Amino acid sequence: MDKFMDSPWFLRLTALFLAIMLFLSVKAEDQSSRNTIGDMFDLMQDVPVEVYYDTENLVVTGVPDMVNMTIEGPAQIVQTTKLLKDFTLKLDLQNLTLGEHNVRIQAENLSDKLDVRLDPATVTINIEEKVTQSFRVDPEMNTRLLADGYEVKSMGVQPSSINVTGAKSVVDAISFVKVSITSDGSLDKPFEQKSRVRVLDRDLNKLSVALDPEEVTVKVDVQEYSREIPLKLQQKGQSPTGITIESAVPESQSVRIHGPKSTVDAIKEIPVELDITKITKSGKVEVDVKKPEGITKVTPAKLKVQVKVSGETSNVSKKTDDSKES
Repeated sequence: MDKFMDSPWFLRLTALFLAIMLFLSVKAEDQSSRNTIGDMFDLMQDVPVEVYYDTENLVVTGVPDMVNMTIEGPAQIVQTTKLLKDFTLKLDLQNLTLGEHNVRIQAENLSDKLDVRLDPATVTINIEEKVTQSFRVDPEMNTRLLADGYEVKSMGVQPSSINVTGAKSVVDAISFVKVSITSDGSLDKPFEQKSRVRVLDRDLNKLSVALDPEEVTVKVDVQEYSREIPLKLQQKGQSPTGITIESAVPESQSVRIHGPKSTVDAIKEIPVELDITKITKSGKVEVDVKKPEGITKVTPAKLKVQVKVSGETSNVSKKTDDSKES
């Protein structure tokens, strides 16, 4: 054993082993010291990406607005880079053709002493032709916004159409261009409001396009529910002695009644009384149109009846209540 330990080879191997261990120890300590004192890393979130392409004629989809960037290197350079943010992340698509491409995001104006990692580093983008097309804007309103007994008579949009600009495939997918009416309370009178236009595909998904204009003015005519109802003229009383009513024709055969829908729809005709006790000659007689129970308004409230009589009356002083010609 003593001879082996005294052997030159044993001494050489021992020296080599100790040298290797010393080297590894120094290297590990140097690396630890470098990470602790000299180097650092930092995660920079939501770093904007600049995109270069023909914006006049093309549309690019699939480009992220922001990416996350990790930088590692000398502490002073890392801190300066984070503070100044004088670098650029960009996608240069100017020489690419129409279609789908996998493109690597480029980092510019960063120190070559930094190790840079981007998330994502590569993106799949699609380059398409930009098109502009005009679409009619259709207004819509939930009837539950209306006060009880009221209805929408008409809705109009100004301007009635807008220009939609976007990728050709997206514009071709447009099925609906709508504007919705909103309200905090019950609507019981005409109004107008500005509303944003929504562009949707056939599955009602919102599409990413540019609109000109983005807002339109919607005019809504809200009125109480109403319906035209036929008149039924009824003669009341006895005509003066010697007078015969040959005919009595109202100037209108119907009137419009307003009120709750169930009440209005239940009425089939409106009786109108013509008092003939004082009619002594042919002419126009004005009569009142009485509101049925539950009805809020009748239009017109008065109307004229063309009366034709024959015969003579012995009481020449009697006159019609309203014998003036209109």
